[in-house]
This record gives sequence, C-alpha cells and structure tokens, in this order.
Amino acid sequence: MLTISLCMIVRNAQCTIERCLDSVQHIVDEINIIDTGSTDRTKDIVQSYTSRIYDFPWCDHFAKARNFSFQQATKDYILWLDADDVMTQEDQHKLSQLKHSLYPSVDAVTMDYYLTLDQDGVVECSERKYRLVKRANHFQWEGAVHENLKVSGQLYHSDIAVTHLPVKKDIHRPIRIYEGLIREGHSLSARDIFYYANELKQHQRYVEAINQYHLFLDSDIGTTEDRIEACLHVGECYRRLHDDQQAQQAILQSFLYDRPKPEACCRMGQFFMEQSKHKEAIYWYSQALQQAPVYSMTIQKRCYSTWLPHLQLSLLYRELRLFKNAYQHNLEAQKWKPNHPEIKDNEKYLRNQLGI
Repeated sequence: MLTISLCMIVRNAQCTIERCLDSVQHIVDEINIIDTGSTDRTKDIVQSYTSRIYDFPWCDHFAKARNFSFQQATKDYILWLDADDVMTQEDQHKLSQLKHSLYPSVDAVTMDYYLTLDQDGVVECSERKYRLVKRANHFQWEGAVHENLKVSGQLYHSDIAVTHLPVKKDIHRPIRIYEGLIREGHSLSARDIFYYANELKQHQRYVEAINQYHLFLDSDIGTTEDRIEACLHVGECYRRLHDDQQAQQAILQSFLYDRPKPEACCRMGQFFMEQSKHKEAIYWYSQALQQAPVYSMTIQKRCYSTWLPHLQLSLLYRELRLFKNAYQHNLEAQKWKPNHPEIKDNEKYLRNQLGI
C-alpha cells in the first residue's frame, strides 16, 4: 500500500481549514501545512492535526510556495489541496481504495475538481487536476498565479473528485500579482497572458482583456483548449460591450481550432434566437447536445451540454407551436434542474397546451 503526504499552502483559513482536514486526515499518512502569513487562528487549528507546520514568507508567487510545500513531503505520493477544498464521503472512500490499489508505476493521478455547485448540489463547473503525484519524481510547479504542475510519465485518470467550497476569496490578488510583474519588467508567458486576460475580464476591463486575448492567440503558443477558450472569452467581452457582430466572429474563430464546443454552439444559438430565427437557433442548440464529451484538463461548463440547450430548444419549439417537442426537451432539462423556476413554469404552460 502506498503512503501519502498531504501538502497545503494556507493563509487566514480559520473558516475552512478544519473542514478540509477532517475530510482527509484519516486517509493520508502525513500532513504538511505551509502558512504564508496567517493573522487569524489558522495555525492554532492546524496544530490539532499535525506538528508539521512551516512558515513561508509570501512573495507573490504561488508556484514557489507550492514547491516549498512539496519539499516537506516524505511519503511515496503527494496529495495537494487548498483550505477551502473538501472530499465527500464517497470520494474519501474512493481515495482510500486507490491508496490500496494504485500501481507504483503510476507517476500522477488526475481527479475532478468541482468548482461550483448549484443550490441542489449539482456540479455546474469542473476541471481536472493532477492531484496525486509521485514524490520521487520531484515534479515542479510553474507560474506566479494560476500555477501549473508539470507532470510526465505514466498517468492515471481517476473517478475521484475534490469539491471547492469557498467562504470568501480575494478576487483582486491575482491581478495585483500580474500587474506587479508587468511593472517590474517581467515578461509574461503565453499561459500567463491568457490568465491575465481572464482576470481583466473578471474585473470588467473588457477592452484590455480583448487585447490580451488577441496577444495570446497571435503568439501561436498554448494548448488548443486554451485557444478555443480565449475565443469564447473574446466573444463574451464583445457581448458585454454590446458588439454582437464581433462577438459572433470570435465564436466562429474558435471553430478553426477544433470541432465546436457545446458552449460555442449554445452561443451561436443565442445569436439566432435573439433575432427570432428559430430554425437556425434550433440547429445550433441541437448541435450542442450532439457533441460527444471530450476528455480535457480545461474547465467544463456542464450547463452547455445538459439542461441549457434542452430548455432553449423547448422554448424555441414552443414558439413554433410544436408543443410535444417542447415538452420532451423541457422534461430533459428538468432531469438536470428540477427546481429551476423557468423550467417549472414552462412545464405548467406546456402541460396546459397539451391537456395533460
């Protein structure tokens, strides 16, 4: 059976750290906590779980802190979590089983990362992360912000998930770090430019974000997934700027890199739906449902391949007075979002039209 070192970097996490550690302490063999400057009770709480607590002076560089945390590990594999992450009982059981069954030849294990849940606990947004890595390989983190763990060798894609349950978050810290690096004359990598653009977009600095996305796309560097995502983000920025023509062009540009993603299909459907071009919109929303799932390490927005296109198709068929079609799509949407108010109201209307 393999042994596991848990490695975490934390700061002012008194509201979440206990919840996180309770979910994994009985599975891991060692807990290493790297504190980057807490001023609350975080370190006091952690002391009841482990004596392996280390101070790391914060230097506006997440990868350096992560690498320092990995250096403290002494067991076969390293598991990393953030303080506002948890593992459900089901995933705890899966991790415990993996601990007993994983072949020692495996160098890194991916797990799902559930980023957001709806009010019913259904996953809305997720991505995959390399969560469990062989310590002897000395894998390194890269990047001051949105750090990335570089792995190689034999990889195993598990069905285990880590759930992100934040209480609060400093949304301004990443952009402060990026702009600090720029002021100091550091050149951003293509990946950093992409994530800097994401931060600009989140801060509603849409024109600046578009410029950075184009800089990233013009570099001809980066993964296919990130290039597609950049196009979709450009489209969203133009929508916020009320320039639908440029927004549509950005979505179409994403088709140059791979087959259309469900999100791109839904956005194309939205353009036509807003113009009351119902048949054209139906085509694109149907395409969103027909795209086979693709394994990817990038963020997966599940609504675009599940309930959202079904709801929109229901509303479109309703406009065409094809009520049976509309009702069937609403039923499919309801499987994913049983308490969604628009879906429930639509069901009442359609049942009345069908006399059921």
